[in-house]
Amino acid sequence: MKSIKPLYLLLVVLTFLLIEGALYLAFLYAPTERTMGDVQRIFYFHVPSAWVAFLAFFVTCIASIAFLRTGKATWDRLAAGSAEIGVLFVTLVLVTGPLWAKPVWNVYWSWDARLTTSLILWLIYIAYLMVRHYTADPERGARFAAVFGIIGFLDVPIVYMSIRWWRTLHPAPVMGGGGGLAPEMFRTLMAGILAFTVLYITLLVLSYRISTLQQKLQAIKHSS
Repeated sequence: MKSIKPLYLLLVVLTFLLIEGALYLAFLYAPTERTMGDVQRIFYFHVPSAWVAFLAFFVTCIASIAFLRTGKATWDRLAAGSAEIGVLFVTLVLVTGPLWAKPVWNVYWSWDARLTTSLILWLIYIAYLMVRHYTADPERGARFAAVFGIIGFLDVPIVYMSIRWWRTLHPAPVMGGGGGLAPEMFRTLMAGILAFTVLYITLLVLSYRISTLQQKLQAIKHSS
């Protein structure tokens, strides 16, 4: 475990610097949106949170497939840690979205396609975590959760495509969908996505390290 410490410390420092930079760009560099005003700045946290949630659930899906194929606990720990982080970030999406929507559309929640499919995604991975924690047999629970992790990911492309497939209050895609951004706004968004991605990697490394230490501690307890 000693070899992972320098990597983790580097990730922590890098994450801190990138988050600081993203905050500066979001609040001081990016221009104020003409129609929505300062509330539009939530966008620079809302979209990166959604990106990280999708990335986290993709990693859970791939790691779950690898776990079912190999039975190696390392894949299971990776899948579980990524799912926990994904739930955290999709929760941020579900919080920041309504906070942004209320001043703009005068409604917190409209049950349109994007919001509903995002809520379903959150519920799927909450169920994933519950299966892991409340199944009496941990190995059996891990396998059930792996199936959840694979099937649940099918909702991610549905969430992403929902504003293209159905009519919705949600804004058009900002890239390639008619929702073009000013150059300063685009650069700020990209900086936020980079910062949140590195934050995800840092949290995943920490989560994996903690779960590995917990497994070793349990092995010591069983052997004593």
